[in-house]
Amino acid sequence: MAAQARQMPMLRRRRTGLTLRKLRERQGLNLKQVAELMECSQSKISRIETGQSSARVRDVRDLLAIYGVTGQVAEDIMNMAREALRHERERTWWHPYNNVLISAYVGNENAASRVRTYEHQCVPGLLQTEEYALALFRTAAPTADSETIAERLRVRMGRQMLLTRDGDPLKLDAVLDEAVLSRPVGGDSVMRGQLQRLIAATTMPNVVLRLLPFDVGAHAGMDGTFAILDYAEADGSSIVYAEHATGGLFLDKERELKLYSDIFDRIQAKALGPEQTRERLASLADQPRWQRF
Repeated sequence: MAAQARQMPMLRRRRTGLTLRKLRERQGLNLKQVAELMECSQSKISRIETGQSSARVRDVRDLLAIYGVTGQVAEDIMNMAREALRHERERTWWHPYNNVLISAYVGNENAASRVRTYEHQCVPGLLQTEEYALALFRTAAPTADSETIAERLRVRMGRQMLLTRDGDPLKLDAVLDEAVLSRPVGGDSVMRGQLQRLIAATTMPNVVLRLLPFDVGAHAGMDGTFAILDYAEADGSSIVYAEHATGGLFLDKERELKLYSDIFDRIQAKALGPEQTRERLASLADQPRWQRF
């Protein structure tokens, strides 16, 4: 029951958006056409469909009218939107974090049953030590005040509770490029502590960690970091969060999900197995790569 309550707001929002997108596509309309009819931006329609933004009941009513949906079907979708809004009035543990994009990711991650991620620059946030995360934040935002840094750190550390939550801990399947472990973020002591944290994570039954060594050469994930969030519900589908220079992008179309799933499988196939990864981590902790030059 607790897990269901935790997932309900985000899943209802995503289900509403997914339903609206399917109705739009059934009518052969694109985002630009719908935005013009709604007299709003394309990004607003996109955010509603991907679950990044809540859909106001009035917006849902107008969209259903455009799609020609009436009667009980329309009423059921309206009720779904009302329920999503009602549940979202409840404060979440990451509230009131004000980065909309990251807040949307954290909300989706909180409702997921599994995350498959590839990282080529940093240790995944779910596995970072506090000292490592703090070093990243201070480097990325050198002018940020202490309150902003503390809030970002609170959210980052709070996310890690997903891996140990009662009943249904989040499953994490992560592939790390060897470059992640070769750069001493925060200095020697901080990075050694981070390596020990990763070694400890390899013993968790719900975490599978693989290292992609330098000697594999070119590989399928060279375009950058991404995460695939999977949901237990049959109609929950999956979503991809792909990072880029100015932030990130949520993707949920079938062809996009297949593309990233295939990329992950190909990266995973080239990576070391879990036991080999544990041994390599222990070796790097004993003789760090950054001390060899």
